[in-house]
Amino acid sequence: MTYGPDADPDAGLLAPGRAGSPAESATSDAAVLRGLLDAEAALTRAQAALGLAPSDAADAVTRAASDVGRFDVRDLALRARSGGNPVIPLVADLTAAVPGDHAPYVHRGATSQDILDTALMLVAARTLDGILGDLARTERALGRLAAAHRDTVMPGRTLTQHAVPTTFGLKAAGWRSLVLDARDRLRTVRDSLPVQLGGAAGTLAAFGVFGATSAAELTEAYATELALVAPGLPWHTLRTPVGDLAGALAFTAGALGKTAADVLTLSRTEIGELSEGSGGGSSAMPHKANPVRATLVAAAARRAPGLAATLYASMAAEDERPAGAWHAEWEPLRDLLRLAGGAARDAAELAEGLRVHADVMRDHLFTTHGLIVSERLAAELAPVLGRARAKSLLTEAAGRVRAEGRTLAEVLADEPGLKDVDLDDLTDPARYTGSAGALTDRALERR
Repeated sequence: MTYGPDADPDAGLLAPGRAGSPAESATSDAAVLRGLLDAEAALTRAQAALGLAPSDAADAVTRAASDVGRFDVRDLALRARSGGNPVIPLVADLTAAVPGDHAPYVHRGATSQDILDTALMLVAARTLDGILGDLARTERALGRLAAAHRDTVMPGRTLTQHAVPTTFGLKAAGWRSLVLDARDRLRTVRDSLPVQLGGAAGTLAAFGVFGATSAAELTEAYATELALVAPGLPWHTLRTPVGDLAGALAFTAGALGKTAADVLTLSRTEIGELSEGSGGGSSAMPHKANPVRATLVAAAARRAPGLAATLYASMAAEDERPAGAWHAEWEPLRDLLRLAGGAARDAAELAEGLRVHADVMRDHLFTTHGLIVSERLAAELAPVLGRARAKSLLTEAAGRVRAEGRTLAEVLADEPGLKDVDLDDLTDPARYTGSAGALTDRALERR
């Protein structure tokens, strides 16, 4: 067994939420290296497209950069300690891999931040594509649940207690709405991810020395090569793209976390209204079927805000390149991409396999012996008895229901003024779901 420097430093042993997910592979060290090399090669091609470098040089750099296997990720990581970022040793190795006459065109005019920021935007774009795919799976599955259970009545709960009846269809439609909100935010961010190109201090001065006459034209050419967006300004210390990513990813984790929180509550042994399609086992208790998918999503939702906070804090960046603020972004951004990606994968599996126990939901409507519809009775009985009398009667009746173990309808039947009132109808929870059906229908119209 290997424990030394040749061991995989991040196999995901303590990260089951992202282990094996598309986001994990899209954010691996190899994927980041791929992004760095793509950024370097694209910069040379962009200059060649504008006549600032020979096309043969662009071809040579692209060929060298395409062979990821020739670069030792671990060696680059260790050598990065010298200059504080991995671009410096990578440029040296890439330059050495390009034939002599073309080697000077590697990294020409750029600074390390240009390449690393651009590479991380590429990594983000590739990761978001996978996340968006899993969110699409999730919203489709939740849409099917909402439609199938449009009229499945269940207790609505507020502050942990039964409140009034609702429907599982409306609950699932609400989960889906949050997923669509997350999708829309991620799409907006995905479509705006920019390249970074500013040179040493954001002026692109060196590119001018090499013949560039238009900073905008060069940035556009660079963005075109990578299918990213050309920013209006270099953003070395204008970290809007990172802040936007932080917000959208943290929102996504939280949105999925809402579904997970509800599933965890409703799948408790003593509630049992939901269960995961294939629950996880226990090392000690053979009978357990733990809601593992929901658990992992909930864990991601709890971690994401802290990571986003670090990225937001890094926006207060001094000078034209900060010491520490930029460096503080790299790991939290990758972790946040991984968390959101793993949560999206697990949420899709959760939604696709979720089991709804409608009979248990129905039974729980009568746990309070009819008190779950006391709001309706207060409104319906006020015209009959007067508002004050209706309120006092229901307060008294609620106490008797709890003390005597009788239903609310039975207790109210003792009231002479209600002899002509259909109490069975008024205390039927299924007849007091308000606009739940219509709201579900409206929510499912959204695409």
